[in-house]
Amino acid sequence: MGAEALKGKRIVIAGSQKTNEMSVIIEKQGGTPIVRSLQGLTIFEEAQVADPLRRFAREGADWVILTTGLGADNLIKASEKLGIQKEVLHRLSQASIAARGYKTTAFLKRIDLRAVVSDDDGTMGSLMEKLESIDFAGQRIWIQLHGEPAPELEQRLTEQGAAQVQSVLPYRHIPPERETLDAILSQLAEGSVDAVCFTTAVQVRYLFSYGMETGSVELLRAAFNGPVLAAAVGKVTAEALRSYGVERVVVPDIERMGAMIIEISRCYEAVE
Repeated sequence: MGAEALKGKRIVIAGSQKTNEMSVIIEKQGGTPIVRSLQGLTIFEEAQVADPLRRFAREGADWVILTTGLGADNLIKASEKLGIQKEVLHRLSQASIAARGYKTTAFLKRIDLRAVVSDDDGTMGSLMEKLESIDFAGQRIWIQLHGEPAPELEQRLTEQGAAQVQSVLPYRHIPPERETLDAILSQLAEGSVDAVCFTTAVQVRYLFSYGMETGSVELLRAAFNGPVLAAAVGKVTAEALRSYGVERVVVPDIERMGAMIIEISRCYEAVE
């Protein structure tokens, strides 16, 4: 790969974390980084998880489904502040655990636990497919989510006979500024950017939700299926893009931001 594979290319960074590092990688490839954070703010609401954690410490669950490593780790930290960490860890050790994503698996390893069910590709869809073969009749299920509810997962578990399904949502997403959304829509409409890097599925949903609100969904699809490359850091984010009709998505084999930029560079080199 050439040192200036992105020469003359304007690359939008839709994330809110490690934007400086990503910008440096883009610049080293000769490109121009443009930060347009579509992530909004993510707030960990300890007050919202106190009662669910206390209940879990008292009663436990037959199954625990963990969907993010960061969210699971912060729940354990919150339980420590509440003075119930020992009880929460004990309840976790008694439960059958299902885990989504390699970061969740790494979290479990740090606390000397293992999942009995895990996804194949880091997506909720894959995890739900694995859970379809489980007999949940009469089981109590405790789900750790991250930022957004998962009604489809809850419904499936109920249909499989679960006696109780409790979801804990420790994080809350605050939407990005409308000015940011307007700016990226304008740049896509003008064709003044060459690629957009999405680092979470939430960013994709905020952009397309705003597109629906403003009647710009077809504009977004036309841009991403035409001159603008849509890049996703991993399979979950790529799945979100495809769900909105984006047919061409650049995804690295390794789920890392730097690897995503390198993959974009390879795409342009292959064309040129």
